[in-house]
Amino acid sequence: MTNRWTTLIPAGVAAALVLAPGGEARAGAFGIREQSAQAQGMAFAGAASGSGGLSSMFWNPAVVTMKPGWNSDFNAALIIPQAELRTQPGTFPPLQRLGESGDIGQSAVLASTYANYQLGDRLFVGLSGTAPFGLITKPNVVSAGQVYGRSSRVFSLNFNPVIGVRVTDWLSVAAGPVAEYFRITLRQATGIAPTAPSAFLKGDDWGVGFTAGVLIQPSAGTTVGIGYRSSIHHDLEGSASPIGQIGANLNTPEKVSVGLTQALTPTMRVNFGFEWDNWSRIGTPAITLLASGRPVSSLPLNYRDGFYYAVGGEVDLTPQWTARAGFAYEISPITVANRTPRLPDGDRFHLSGGVSYRYSEKIQFDLGYTHIFQASPIRLALVPGEPSYIAPLAYIATASTSADIVSVGLKYRWDTPAAIVEPAPVVRKY
Repeated sequence: MTNRWTTLIPAGVAAALVLAPGGEARAGAFGIREQSAQAQGMAFAGAASGSGGLSSMFWNPAVVTMKPGWNSDFNAALIIPQAELRTQPGTFPPLQRLGESGDIGQSAVLASTYANYQLGDRLFVGLSGTAPFGLITKPNVVSAGQVYGRSSRVFSLNFNPVIGVRVTDWLSVAAGPVAEYFRITLRQATGIAPTAPSAFLKGDDWGVGFTAGVLIQPSAGTTVGIGYRSSIHHDLEGSASPIGQIGANLNTPEKVSVGLTQALTPTMRVNFGFEWDNWSRIGTPAITLLASGRPVSSLPLNYRDGFYYAVGGEVDLTPQWTARAGFAYEISPITVANRTPRLPDGDRFHLSGGVSYRYSEKIQFDLGYTHIFQASPIRLALVPGEPSYIAPLAYIATASTSADIVSVGLKYRWDTPAAIVEPAPVVRKY
């Protein structure tokens, strides 16, 4: 039996390479959407048309032209996930005796920041720093799924300088390069005993891509935005115990975002949003030994594309206070055919609310809250015929998942807004 585990674990570790980030990420698979406290208050409806203020640059870089002067937008999100796997009949009996997973979700704080500067009447530059992929999963007990994953950790950083041009009073465009750092650390059990040691995999890489977007204002009170984030190729290199130095190619999905913002009255606006993530691009990457270039396994991910639909609204209660609410439905790229204990993901609903407080012409505070829950029961079936199955370790489970997310934001204008000059009276009295 010992020899069998030795031959099985390299394939098992390899199959987990890209699965780690997704355990409790909030944008399908291992993506993270929480990049704007203001937009979160409307479930990110209209994010591509500027509903998040300057932080909407994550979805559409052309938003850089919406804020005159010199501005910064700082955001932080506390993500509190909950995910529990319940082992079902049909699981390999020695595994089944290990029990349930407990809560595999791990809370995390995500930070993002944005800035822009107006160079002229129609020319703007901007810079964003975000973390589009990541988060952590780790069972708090020894569980039946340990041979498919004990812990998963990912860290990403994404830097995106952009140049935006207000071509006309109703049309703006922007584009810029992206530099992204991606790092993973995975662990899983090398056997079915509770005390079995862990095999691990580590890898990291820098990759490059680009963003582009357009912002259209066809009439007063109407804004349409379309943004594009390219796929980024990562040549991950690292180590995997017990097989040595390994490499794998990973292409992150490109994203297309569409937003519509419509003013209903001078104090009320409605927003609509759509996002498409090309997760099917990932396919089945190969794992190779760096020393020889020989493939040792593959990543049978085979994701489908992800889709996100959102609607939200906001109302200015006073000149200082704005309230928001939103709802979204997300179609996950994960199905029962490619779902594992590292990715207990499925279609889900997002309910959001938020407020903003304008302290002065230069300072605004934002608060957003979202509760995410599954649209339908989630089932895992790692059985013969499924790509991620490790013979003879059949594992069948149901997952219960949800998340609570609280985000805060601070907007600051560094320069002094130009004073509004009132028209001179027709008649002056001295």
